[in-house]
Amino acid sequence: MSLQATGQTFGGQVFTNPAVMGVACVRNWYAVYTTPQHEKSVLKHLDLREIESFLPVYETVRVWKNRQRMRLALPLFPSYLFVHINSNEWTQVLKSPGVLRIVGKKEYSYLPNSEIEFLRSSYCRQRIEPYRDIVVGERVRIRNGLMKGLEGTLVRKCNNFRFVITVEMINQHAAIQLDAEDLESIAASV
Repeated sequence: MSLQATGQTFGGQVFTNPAVMGVACVRNWYAVYTTPQHEKSVLKHLDLREIESFLPVYETVRVWKNRQRMRLALPLFPSYLFVHINSNEWTQVLKSPGVLRIVGKKEYSYLPNSEIEFLRSSYCRQRIEPYRDIVVGERVRIRNGLMKGLEGTLVRKCNNFRFVITVEMINQHAAIQLDAEDLESIAASV
């Protein structure tokens, strides 16, 4: 077989072309569990390996002992980040320093694109925060805008409605404030 049929050389390594080898090139989003408080360094290592990755963060203000206020960007889901890979790239992710495992039972389970797109949206970046409480409330669906169709749970906080998205695979929650008219009850629409 010629070099083109088997793969490309990059930096002394040979990368096979999955389409030529008969392997599916479908990329999906997977949750990656990292060493605690090493999410940002894992993100850098994955970037060096040219692996598309995403670390959702939220901004918070912390006050230090000297009363100085600092604005920090912290991981929305501590010890987790997301990678957009195909099955040929699992090994590269697992060999990255700080990566403990790809989340899933016997086989790796991928996440719906809609959940990741919601977390990546500019709307979400400015309003999202971690939600640590047990999620109890009515199941609702967003009925307007870019995130139309995304399902979550409705909870109240200080007389405002909060839409809580749960990433079931990692059992983590994030909340965002939405107007009541942007939501519809799932039970009512069935």
